Amino acid sequence: MTQRLRRTARHRGFTLIEVLIALGIVALALAAGSQATMSLTRNAQRQSDLVLAGLCAENELAKARLSRQMPAIGDSGSICLQAGLTFLVTTTTVPTLNPNFRRVEVQVRDEGSAPLLRVSTVVGRV
Repeated sequence: MTQRLRRTARHRGFTLIEVLIALGIVALALAAGSQATMSLTRNAQRQSDLVLAGLCAENELAKARLSRQMPAIGDSGSICLQAGLTFLVTTTTVPTLNPNFRRVEVQVRDEGSAPLLRVSTVVGRV
């Protein structure tokens, strides 16, 4: 009878190794899920920044189009506030082969970072 109890007691439950392996697998799965969540959060923030930078760039291009005179050739900079964020906007105007048109490029960057967005258009004499 005591042998029968020993045999059943031995086969009941999980060994320490099995539990540790299961915990390791769960830890890896949680780490992968955490990485995926962080990546999604970063992408959502980047999309938001791109939309706001696009608004700043379109505003600068609209100013150039609506101006009664041709934009001056050269570079100019300005600050654009959108949704509480500050963007640095650089406008570059270059001549084209046709003197009645000028190419206007707008570059928007976050404070101290690489350019977020670059947009260009051609403005003609009105």
